[in-house]
Amino acid sequence: MEIRIKKDSVEIDGYVNAIERKSKPLWSRVGQFVERICKGAFSRALKRNDDVRILLNHDPERDLGGTKDGNLKLEEDNIGLRAEAIITDPEVVEKAKRGDLVGWSFGFVDRDVENKRDEDGMPLRDVKDLDLIEVSILDRTKTPAYDGTLVAVRADEETSIFFGESFEDEINVREMEEKESTDETEQQGTVDEAINYSEWDALIDDMKA
Repeated sequence: MEIRIKKDSVEIDGYVNAIERKSKPLWSRVGQFVERICKGAFSRALKRNDDVRILLNHDPERDLGGTKDGNLKLEEDNIGLRAEAIITDPEVVEKAKRGDLVGWSFGFVDRDVENKRDEDGMPLRDVKDLDLIEVSILDRTKTPAYDGTLVAVRADEETSIFFGESFEDEINVREMEEKESTDETEQQGTVDEAINYSEWDALIDDMKA
């Protein structure tokens, strides 16, 4: 995860989840299992939903924007689901400065899942298709609570939403300096002072001799 901190915003670039890779053991109400998001599942989900939200810790009260707002870009590549986000929320900016942002997760609803067992006998959910609802930035205090938790969030529709495995990669935090612009005359003076023309003048004189 690349975190670039500016004065009033933070830019976050990284992978929300890797495709074709088994998760670590997760827990739900039905017991322990591992999960694998199949290639193409995220791409199909993004084509169906042009307004995927970005949340803090899967909290719907902490909506930070989304793809339709223009501050979140999502794309599936050969590694997984990649996110680029620009967040101006003061709390998130402060968490980034303190080093409290630790990874990503995502909320989704199943569309096509094959349930089987892996080579170790562990129940395996092969998610071939899904509806992507949100991606979440996780901080240190909330990460453990969301590993594979199954929560009913739409009781009226009897629809359950899964929170995908927390994706914690190497985190690189950089604070970007914002230089104040100078006027045109100052910029021109700086350029003139930086260039030494004397050597060129001497060379031209030698060629004329």
